[in-house]
Amino acid sequence: MSEGSMHGKIALVTGAASGIGAAVLSRLRADGARVAALDRSVVHGADAFARADVGDAGAVAAGIGRLVDALGAFDAVVHCAGVCPSGGTLDNDDALWMDTFSVNVLGAVRVMRAVVPGMCQAGGSIVLVSSINARFATPTLAAYAASKAALEEVARTCALEFAPDGIRVNCIAPASVDTPMLQASFERSDDPQAARDRNVQRHPLGRLGTPDDAAELALFLASSRSGWITGAVFPLDGGAGVTRR
Repeated sequence: MSEGSMHGKIALVTGAASGIGAAVLSRLRADGARVAALDRSVVHGADAFARADVGDAGAVAAGIGRLVDALGAFDAVVHCAGVCPSGGTLDNDDALWMDTFSVNVLGAVRVMRAVVPGMCQAGGSIVLVSSINARFATPTLAAYAASKAALEEVARTCALEFAPDGIRVNCIAPASVDTPMLQASFERSDDPQAARDRNVQRHPLGRLGTPDDAAELALFLASSRSGWITGAVFPLDGGAGVTRR
């Protein structure tokens, strides 16, 4: 994508401290956007930063309010914040399931509740980061997979609801992207290197995704280059969605 498609635009990135969120922040700024960051941890390199856990409705509303005061209403939002607890359907208690849905599903709703009123006048783009696991049975990540499936349905519904105001809503559904979250999952196994090698083999293109791979797709969806796309889920999976290995 040519440089400058986000020149003069204002964007919000959640979960911007590391992984996909950090790469999205850098890519949007490189393309000319001013970028606000929302995260539980300190974010470096943003034009404005507010600390908030997306599982806390009050903190999200207050944090985004401060960011809007600092930079103005957003033209684009890329929501990357999320949690990925391990466990099968019966392995975790109600509290973990509720926390997972609070962060991964309601977190997106809380962010949109705070940003959409300010976007209605000029329109814009909202990009939600889902997962390949929203489409496949995932016994080791039951709560996570279920929450991402729910997130995609929220995105489709919001795409219809917000369309009259010119606001587009789309999802990115990555497979295994080489982030600290993924590395932590490997470290929980008896042989982290073997776990990594097995994971790579699930992707026909023969490698893990990178945060920069995700950032390029996020940039396209955040910009006007994708101006006639809404309600879509874009696989970013190195071919893993073609056949599960």
